[in-house]
Amino acid sequence: MPKTLRSHWTIAAALMATAVTLSACGGGEQKSDTGGASAQTISVQTATTQNLPRTVTASGSVSAWEEVPVGAETGGLTATAVYVDEGTYVRQGQPLVQMNTALLEAQVRQQQAAVQTAEANAARDDAALARAQELKARGFLSQASLDTALANQRASQANLASARAVLAETRTRLSQATVRAPVSGQVISRSVTRGQIISAGAELFRIVRDGRLELDAQVPETELALVRSGQLAQVTSSQAAPTTGTVRIVTPEVDAETRLGLARISLAPGGALRPGMFARAVIDVGDQPATVVPTAAILYRNNQAGVFVMAGADTVRFQPVTVLNRQQNQTAVSGVAVGARVVVEGAGFLNQGDRVRIASAAAARQSVTARTQAQSAPASSAH
Repeated sequence: MPKTLRSHWTIAAALMATAVTLSACGGGEQKSDTGGASAQTISVQTATTQNLPRTVTASGSVSAWEEVPVGAETGGLTATAVYVDEGTYVRQGQPLVQMNTALLEAQVRQQQAAVQTAEANAARDDAALARAQELKARGFLSQASLDTALANQRASQANLASARAVLAETRTRLSQATVRAPVSGQVISRSVTRGQIISAGAELFRIVRDGRLELDAQVPETELALVRSGQLAQVTSSQAAPTTGTVRIVTPEVDAETRLGLARISLAPGGALRPGMFARAVIDVGDQPATVVPTAAILYRNNQAGVFVMAGADTVRFQPVTVLNRQQNQTAVSGVAVGARVVVEGAGFLNQGDRVRIASAAAARQSVTARTQAQSAPASSAH
């Protein structure tokens, strides 16, 4: 065979061998791609019911336990002195405002004189009645004269009582010219200044009774039944140091729009919280029955906590849950039925509807370890 022809045959054979090799490689990848996925090895545990410590989280605004408005009982007088300001802690009966009393003091003196006059008239008519009764008994006075003396005596007594009542009223107004704290507490607002003419009934101050504050904590209606009077709470705020509190009362009404109830939490004295601040409370509601799953079974998909539960003999589905109380080994959740089989080992590798094979925890753990190592191993270079 000529040398040129033999060279051509050699090239053709080499090309055919390369094609066969590539065909064989391609066939192997297709087989791998079309091969069915094997079931993943997992372990499961059953969701149970246990009594676990439970807390309820609520938030709201700080308010006064009781706000007492302080007003003027008498009016038309000028404030000559204001003794307190916002933030001052006052005692019951402590003077807050002094009004001008010159007019009232003059009226008191005038009415004292009127009382003295009425007392003199009453004494005179008492004596006249006594003489008239004596003369009538001796037959020297007619019945008509006796009746007149009796009427005069009664009129003078009535005038005396009226004069005394007017004097008592003016003295009361005089005492009211000094506005005093009706209760002990902290002044949170002041609306009076020196030189102001004060009207009767006008609010001058507002006092937080005994300085007591409380948190109006809004509680979801699903957890409202767990909150009771006397339960302890930890209260925190971004604007003040943490403090403690006690549930004082749980209101019986739930807002129809927000579905929130109200728990009023009395705050410990001496805290840095102020009326109007926003705060958050974690209420200890004690041990409560709850559905419990292993903590290792909880995972998050799209920022939603959930667990994989057995949907059949060999498939799983993702079940969203609400975490109520997380502990190291067990977590209380809602959204899973008691008795449901929950995936523990291998849950992190599952997707909705995956086929699985249930094994012991140790076997499932070995399978998960091997799968993790396989995924983390560097890919080998193709030759």
